[in-house]
Amino acid sequence: MSFEYIRKLPEVAEILSELPLDDKLKAVKKKRDDEIKAVIDGKSGKFLLIIGPCSADSEDPVCEYITRLRKIQDKVADKIIMIPRIYTNKPRTTGVGYKGMAHQPDPSEAPNITEGIKAIRKMHLRCFRETHLTAADEMLYPGNYPILEDLLSYVAIGARSVENQQHRLTVSGLDIPIGMKNPTSGDITVMLNSIRAAQVGHVFIYNGWEVKTNGNPLSHAILRGAVDHYGRSIPNYHYEDMMRLSEMYGKSRLENPALIVDTSHANADKKFAEQPRIAMQVLHSTRKSDILRKLVKGLMVESYLEEGREDVGKNKYGQSITDACLGWADTERLVFEIAERL
Repeated sequence: MSFEYIRKLPEVAEILSELPLDDKLKAVKKKRDDEIKAVIDGKSGKFLLIIGPCSADSEDPVCEYITRLRKIQDKVADKIIMIPRIYTNKPRTTGVGYKGMAHQPDPSEAPNITEGIKAIRKMHLRCFRETHLTAADEMLYPGNYPILEDLLSYVAIGARSVENQQHRLTVSGLDIPIGMKNPTSGDITVMLNSIRAAQVGHVFIYNGWEVKTNGNPLSHAILRGAVDHYGRSIPNYHYEDMMRLSEMYGKSRLENPALIVDTSHANADKKFAEQPRIAMQVLHSTRKSDILRKLVKGLMVESYLEEGREDVGKNKYGQSITDACLGWADTERLVFEIAERL
């Protein structure tokens, strides 16, 4: 054994009691959850916009960003439900250096997971209190989910996690929408198999317990593009791609067929400025097809206060330290353009 035991992590109950969610905010979350669920299961015609920085690495700029989103949300509330991305576990793609707030609550300091998981809850809680917008997070580590399970209204399973059994089992017990991304290979069957696994019940180990779940009928697809064996991006947001997914959904007999299109990652060839064009193309496709209008429930956009991404080690306030993002001016313009076309 070569493990060096550094410190014992605090119990989940200890963290929740230290940073509690009050009854008023619980009621706000219930209302938000119901509105978002109604989009996924087809009871509402509103459009979801899951939007925010690639990686939420610092509390102050993230909360400032979401406060700005709140002001726009009020102007487009008749058409759009905005779900801010607070992706706290997002590492750099190589896995070298910054590994997310759980590891490094301050990217400039050494890893401290005990402080990191507390910082994650503190940031989510502050953003919710100040804006009343419940957020989305990516489930990179299923074991961390109990820290946030009373705060999140949406969870995404990433392209590299979608085949993982623990992710599939864990989300089968959640009662909020779960977006399953296609894997980096682009294999849509893998994504649909993950959705199927999440929609049925299981017995497994979770949070130190043997648990039983009933399945999550709100699990659904996210198309994020693919990468071929030469490392080249292959987009899958085009009309034909979405129609093909609709056909495969029909054959699979899954509950609540739904699609979120990721305008970043391989769909944009990691060129952040392409996201508005991709968003407009997706909306154009939905106007040409009743099938797609029913299937496509929203978009996922990477956006922050400052455009682009920072050079490693140069901590610029409100700029992504992982994938490059749209800046605020382009974000605001995009939201209003989407609302105009819905």
